[in-house]
Amino acid sequence: MKRALVVWGASSGAGKSLLATALCRWAARQGLDVAPFKAQNMSNNARVVPVDAGDPESALGEIGSAQYFQALAARVAPQVDHNPVLLKPERDTHSQVVLCGQVDAALSRLPWRQRSTALAAAARAGFERLAARHEVLVIEGAGSPAEINLAPQDYVNLGTARWAAERGSLRALLVADVDRGGAFAHCYGTWALLPEDLRPALAGFVLNKFRGDATLLAPGPAQLQAATGVPLLGVLPMQRDHGLPEEDGVYAAPAAGRSGVRIAVLAWPQLSNLDEFAPLAAAAQLRFARSAAELEGVDWIVLPGSKQVSGDLAWLREQGMETALQAHVDRGGRVLGICGGLQMLGDWLDDPEGADGQAHGPQPGLGLLPLTTRYAAPKRLRAARVRLGALQPPWQALSALSCRAYEIRCGRTQACAEDALPVLFDDAGQAIGWQGRGARAGVLGLATHGLFEDEALLHALFGQRVRSLEQSLEGLADLVDHHLGAATLRALFAC
Repeated sequence: MKRALVVWGASSGAGKSLLATALCRWAARQGLDVAPFKAQNMSNNARVVPVDAGDPESALGEIGSAQYFQALAARVAPQVDHNPVLLKPERDTHSQVVLCGQVDAALSRLPWRQRSTALAAAARAGFERLAARHEVLVIEGAGSPAEINLAPQDYVNLGTARWAAERGSLRALLVADVDRGGAFAHCYGTWALLPEDLRPALAGFVLNKFRGDATLLAPGPAQLQAATGVPLLGVLPMQRDHGLPEEDGVYAAPAAGRSGVRIAVLAWPQLSNLDEFAPLAAAAQLRFARSAAELEGVDWIVLPGSKQVSGDLAWLREQGMETALQAHVDRGGRVLGICGGLQMLGDWLDDPEGADGQAHGPQPGLGLLPLTTRYAAPKRLRAARVRLGALQPPWQALSALSCRAYEIRCGRTQACAEDALPVLFDDAGQAIGWQGRGARAGVLGLATHGLFEDEALLHALFGQRVRSLEQSLEGLADLVDHHLGAATLRALFAC
């Protein structure tokens, strides 16, 4: 490794992931041997990748979706070293620890400060392997590097920057969300609280999500530079339709997509793999629903993935959505369950050992498909092509399609009656998706994620062509090239 470029944020949600992705593609377009790295991510949006992309027999593991897309932007095969530590929230006070791609139950039970030494060691090992293989690393921080209460354990922002400085030349950017207000204070305060050994590495500020005339920012940039000695390198405009999923939380989807199909995705508290709906938002009118009233008048209701299925099912019932779902099915509306959503559609859920996050005996599901699910370790991780069989109306447009997809789940789901029609099959021919029959033919449950990222499938459902991932990545590289400037970018990546 000759160069590391760190992207820090003045806050969570400032745009670190998007900027790091754009920088990875810009560097790759220049012919640089570049790869992404994030020591620790906290997200329930994950992808299944090899532990070692260079080994065809490699085991599979999980990384955060942001690093998956950053690797594709850098034109390298995604692998576990790009994100060695992934924390997947299960409740407000508990997260599952995924270490080097695999769930570590013992570390998951430890308090944060007690486990940080082990997590940092694993993260550094992944960093060193990447640094030995690539010329340039684009490193994404987490939250803010100025969380002084966490500084002794902060290996994600401060520790990683120091590892990079030991291996090669280090530069850092600090991105702030100007749309929130207070961006100049965020920039100055972060600079002031940075450790003295890392403050010289800060090469520039970037303001993100700006709406309006950038000349109105004056004299703020000049005053900020006078106070810190650090220049403002660029102002990125608000990008609501950049084509990539948001890293955290329920994003604001476009009010109207390219078709007239109205789709509501249930936004329960432990929503997971939200990123797979970004292409759907470009093809249909998508909303995220937290109440029964928000399900009125829609054509589809989607039950997405869940990090804690029984808890989210209880939340669904508390919101009065079970009655609304049944009424929607009785009217002939479509219901699509994905992974945890599929499991909720069944008759029973059983988790005797707490593999899904909280132990419980058999509990009733929604009863919309004759399925039962039992949870048990280990987690099933697969990334392969899946095949759709012959589906009945109203889902017949999906018949005979083949798509790349991925599975991340603990639940083992089985059909318990012939009223469930097997319609989705993995690469071994095993049924992993079912459609209801008769009056419940509109109910479809699939155990896989990622099907909406297949252009042929979207076209079959909506008759629309959407922007490809490659076009979105190129658009991000063009964005930073225009607003930061090629000369500035070349200087950042220069050795």
